[in-house]
Amino acid sequence: MHENEKKQIEQKLKSVLADSPAQYIELTEAMRYSLLSGGKRIRPILLLRFFALCGGKGDGALSFAAAIEMIHTYSLIHDDLPSMDNDDMRRGRPSCHKAFGEATALLAGDALLTMAFAIAAETEGIPAERVTKAIAVLSECAGTHGMVAGQVMDLRFEHETPTQEALTVMVKKKTGCLLEAAAAIGCILAGAGEKTVALAREYAAFVGLAFQMIDDVLDQTADEALLGKPVGSDQKNGKTTFVTLLGLEETRKRAAEYTKKALAVLEEIGGDTADIKALTQELLIREY
Repeated sequence: MHENEKKQIEQKLKSVLADSPAQYIELTEAMRYSLLSGGKRIRPILLLRFFALCGGKGDGALSFAAAIEMIHTYSLIHDDLPSMDNDDMRRGRPSCHKAFGEATALLAGDALLTMAFAIAAETEGIPAERVTKAIAVLSECAGTHGMVAGQVMDLRFEHETPTQEALTVMVKKKTGCLLEAAAAIGCILAGAGEKTVALAREYAAFVGLAFQMIDDVLDQTADEALLGKPVGSDQKNGKTTFVTLLGLEETRKRAAEYTKKALAVLEEIGGDTADIKALTQELLIREY
């Protein structure tokens, strides 16, 4: 199922950037370069699996799956810029700004973010009130009080040492919020009730913390070729991470604990959660 989901997602992502007007072809090429460069597609897969869990049928959630990946990609393009994390490599090849220049990369990120909401709004076969609600959740989780807020905190932590509590708040926003959006939107589009949506968000918040903890471990221990970017970039940027505060082994332990909590929330949701459980466990043992 995992490969089938990825194939559907890849086809959808290719279709949204099918046109390349000659007047600004470099913009579309930069968008494609980053959006179609591979990646685990965790957020769209999670969205589709929660949609199925809550009784959603067909490909009605696919536009939102593409939209959330477009927003994730825009965030990576901007993260890599010299004014932010200043990373020259992403997924085993030059970052967007190294391949197309800083200005074009900045605009490619802007364009992906803006287009994402247009793609989400094109959703067919699902009641309009669900689509509207899902768009509101996507905006909330991606914006001022969600992912962007986390990015601001992350930059500040390059110059000051956060407490573990402050670091946790930052990660819940920067990493967790888009995962929350994915889980919640899948439920909303399928017509799930408020309790289920709230539990889905709680699940995803735990997954986000575990995901970032493993990211922090991999930044110190991963094979650089497999990771697709230089290891030790957090240390280079003077960032405080969970590994900095807790050490490698304790960070791994905490990631496992948060994964266990996420799985417990899935039990509360009920239904056939086997595919979501499998993805949750895969994220804990990943090597890149």
